[in-house]
Amino acid sequence: MSILLNLIKRHKAGEVVGIYSVCSAHPLVLEAALLQAKEDNTPLLIEATSNQVDQFGGYTGMTPADFRHFVEQLADQVGFPRVQLILGGDHLGPNRWQGLPAEEAMANAEKLIEAYVAAGFEKIHLDCSMSCQGDPIPLSDDIVAERAARLAVIAEQTAEKQGLANRIVYIVGTEVPVPGGEAEEIAELEVTSPQAAKATINTHQEAFSRVGLDHIWPRVVGLVVQPGVEFDHTKVIDFVPEKAQALSQVVNDYENLVFEAHSTDYQTEEAYKALVKNHFAILKVGPALTFALREGLYALCAMEEYLFPAAQCSNLRTVLEAQMLAHPENWKKYYHGSELEQCFARSFSFSDRIRYYWTNPDIAKAVDKLFTNFAQMDIPLPLLSQYLPEQYLAVREGKILPKAKDLVLDKVRAVVRQYAKASFFNH
Repeated sequence: MSILLNLIKRHKAGEVVGIYSVCSAHPLVLEAALLQAKEDNTPLLIEATSNQVDQFGGYTGMTPADFRHFVEQLADQVGFPRVQLILGGDHLGPNRWQGLPAEEAMANAEKLIEAYVAAGFEKIHLDCSMSCQGDPIPLSDDIVAERAARLAVIAEQTAEKQGLANRIVYIVGTEVPVPGGEAEEIAELEVTSPQAAKATINTHQEAFSRVGLDHIWPRVVGLVVQPGVEFDHTKVIDFVPEKAQALSQVVNDYENLVFEAHSTDYQTEEAYKALVKNHFAILKVGPALTFALREGLYALCAMEEYLFPAAQCSNLRTVLEAQMLAHPENWKKYYHGSELEQCFARSFSFSDRIRYYWTNPDIAKAVDKLFTNFAQMDIPLPLLSQYLPEQYLAVREGKILPKAKDLVLDKVRAVVRQYAKASFFNH
């Protein structure tokens, strides 16, 4: 039995256990997650999204096979066992090709699914909720489910060829946040109704049956719903268990299903624990990790200005701002308001559109310069106390070294630790 199927079985048996999903392609974020999972002695689920990684390279330039190789290399470097590593694909469907006619977009989606499964990704989120050129808006549940079943056929055929039969698990559901995050401010969220959740489950089960996939339904382990959590640029809507009480009971009627919760970034530690206890057992996190990474790097920039001559400094913040202004396509439709408000959002928005820029050559060069400046230095404790107070305490307690990379990794690991506590140590 696969790790994921075993975790779901334990949860359904009444154990308060779940798993968090690291949705990022940044090497420092992934290294931090691998180090934390190694210390915790737990499995680690890492997911690539359809806009990050696809058969054409996505915005990271990586195919699914490339991404797997990349993650496995990082795992080997930190000594994390590959057998504990689970790879997933998020929002797999026609998302990248919504501007094309539906049949053409779905043909691309079939190749996408084939590439992910052939590369050994075991967790597949079938997301066909988006309308393509010529489609009605929004799509009906029947069309969404029919397209998901079409992709599941390709996934199963590919798995059979690769010797991975019975290992692929599926996530279904149409109530998903927009890939990449909210573009507008949000005031309140409507929790998915129990009726809508059941309708989605039943519609997908019927669609799978029509294409001869009844036998794989026990491996459909997750339904994406809205439990009432989200964030925008400056606010977080926290999980309120009472509001999701009726929804949380729905999966009790299905032997193999738990809920998958997207956009759980920036919730409180108690909220994460409550989510898992209420059967939202798969917690997706992405922007909060790169947000923590950015916080760590900005803290280093602030300390750099006190420790090095101006001519030697990386000027990372200035370089980032210049490159984001020169290439606004990844933030322009998300950040509104005055020039000052947009400037604030480019660095500090919770939606963290800055995460799309770390691979920019000029920005990557500035990050390298920042780490090079600190390479031979123990950062003075007073500066750590000022700019990285949590890491200052960890240094004082002998848990980490006062080295630039260790500090940034721990900043990211602090986020991962909250998810780990809720998922694996929820007592």
